Amino acid sequence: MIHKGHKISALLITYNEYENLEKLLPKLCFADEVIIVDSFSEDKSQELISQFPKVQFVQRKFDNFSSQRNYAISLAKNEWILFLDADEGLPEQLIEEVKTITSNDKSSCDAYFVYRKYHFMNKHLRYSGWQSDKVIRLFKKSKCKYKGYVHEQLQVNGTTGILETRIEHYTYKSFDHYVYKLHQYADLKATELHNQNVSPGAFHYFFKPAYRFFNSYFLRLGFLDGYEGLINCITQSYGVFLRYVKLREMERK
Repeated sequence: MIHKGHKISALLITYNEYENLEKLLPKLCFADEVIIVDSFSEDKSQELISQFPKVQFVQRKFDNFSSQRNYAISLAKNEWILFLDADEGLPEQLIEEVKTITSNDKSSCDAYFVYRKYHFMNKHLRYSGWQSDKVIRLFKKSKCKYKGYVHEQLQVNGTTGILETRIEHYTYKSFDHYVYKLHQYADLKATELHNQNVSPGAFHYFFKPAYRFFNSYFLRLGFLDGYEGLINCITQSYGVFLRYVKLREMERK
């Protein structure tokens, strides 16, 4: 049922997210408009999306996350934007919170952070650096724009608040898929660093990955997440190492 109040546009950018979309799309029926910008998925995503008449499906070649997200925003007709990742779960309590905020003519903030419950290898990681993981998911179109090549940041020209309900974050499908995503992010990050004329050396190859592991596993208490926490911290450290190896390859071309 469409809620009463200011209209909401729910946005997603996707690539081969059939399994996640199967769970998320039914949750978005409360939004007045749903737009998916897809990077030419090779799974059954388009077939699934066609079953939801409200959803506007657009395909666009992927260049970087900020560009893709900003393009999706440009298609939205409404001022209030709910921008989700396909691997995020939307609790009913959070939906009600979004409805309440957007139905208020005098909403106190222009954008809202939400804390995420990070799931890895079928376990909710409470530490490993994820305890403070928060992102802006609800915002006014006229006040915000994404910047950044890889881990895009929403620049807010206004005030921010924090939603009370956490959003579920299911980033892990399988270990192979997780490593694939590490390579994808490393490619994008290496391109960003290359454009900034960063030249990698021993500091980047050894210290940065080692510090990432030390920080997430010891300082951010990753060891309290058990085996899954250890694997997560190791792979995150490897991802840092990978970006500089790829950057070095770019320099040699």
